[in-house]
Amino acid sequence: MFGDIARFLLNTVFTLFGAALILRAWMQVVRLPPYNPVSNAIFQATNWLVLPLRHALPSARRVDVASLVAVLLTSVVYVVAMVAIAGVDPLGFAPVIALVSLLTIVKWALNLVIWLTILMALLSWLNPHSPAMPILYQLTAPFLNPLRRVIPNLGGIDLSPILLFVIVQVLLMIVTRAAVSLTLFGI
Repeated sequence: MFGDIARFLLNTVFTLFGAALILRAWMQVVRLPPYNPVSNAIFQATNWLVLPLRHALPSARRVDVASLVAVLLTSVVYVVAMVAIAGVDPLGFAPVIALVSLLTIVKWALNLVIWLTILMALLSWLNPHSPAMPILYQLTAPFLNPLRRVIPNLGGIDLSPILLFVIVQVLLMIVTRAAVSLTLFGI
């Protein structure tokens, strides 16, 4: 029972922090204005790790290298902790940790896409004039716009978030299965 609670807590904390780091890097790619409540919250939550890394790893064009390295470090720590909780020696498991860490980052990114899409869809129905809508639209547009070209608009109903949700869920199943098959237990 203690192991299950520890895995749940580690998964929750590391997934939220990893998603925040990915979101920080993504905000720079889509050129989200830095002076909004979402950006400020993400910066406050991640500055303690990203700013020291930024001294050694400057950004390259629109890619926040320090945030990407921070998410990789976070993922490695998470995988090592999960392996240790499972009762397996992390050093003996070292060759697989790098691959599982990359799969974990992909899983965090896919979960982030799902949550941003769900939030955008809910706000578009409940409060389409919310100040968060332009931010959510800017973050999800690179994923939704190609789907909007494929799926016709049905009388003002945009089905592209539903299709994106289905695609991302299928990708999540594939990534999770790959991680489980590599580790023989869930990460």
